[in-house]
Parts: sequence; C-alpha cells; structure tokens
Amino acid sequence: MPNLTLAESKYKNYQLGKYGRMRLNYLKNYKKAEYIILFMDNKLYEHLHNIDIECQKQFEFLMKQFAEKENIMEEMKSNNQMLWVQKMNLIKNTVEEIIFEDKIYK
Repeated sequence: MPNLTLAESKYKNYQLGKYGRMRLNYLKNYKKAEYIILFMDNKLYEHLHNIDIECQKQFEFLMKQFAEKENIMEEMKSNNQMLWVQKMNLIKNTVEEIIFEDKIYK
C-alpha cells in the first residue's frame, strides 16, 4: 500500500476569510471535478487564498466607488444615521452580488 501525502503548501496555514470559505463550499458541492483537480495538484489552498484576497480588494474598491456615486458622506452618518445605514446596506448587498457572480460562483 503506497503512503500518499500532499506536499506542504505555504497557503495551508492561511486563515480563509468569508470569500475563500464560500468558494471552497461551492467547489465541494457543485464543481467536484475542479475541486479534486486543485486538491490533487496541491493548488487548492493557493486558489482559495487568491480568491479571498481578490474578493476583499474588489469589495473595498466597489464599496468606495458606489458610496461616492451615491454621494454618501460621513456627515450623513452623523446627521441621519438610519438613512446612512440603509444606503450602505443596499450598497454592500449590491457589491456582494457582483463579487459572488464574478469570482465565487463562476
């Protein structure tokens, strides 16, 4: 019986964030062949790390862009907090849908 082991990956100890865990779950449940290929080639953790970093950067960039487009400033936060929360939640949901379609569920 051969003793098969995977080589150590520098990304294995990386604590996956929200987007990396979502991508992992998607691969396990809906793209099993891609998941197995990445796992066997020892590229799974690198892939999840890259997805996590890319999504986080894209989230921050798009949140800033959408907030500027909607003219949402910090003064609104102090003047009308509930309106600010409502608009920021709408922007957050929109940005996450873009990220999910673009990076997670592709």
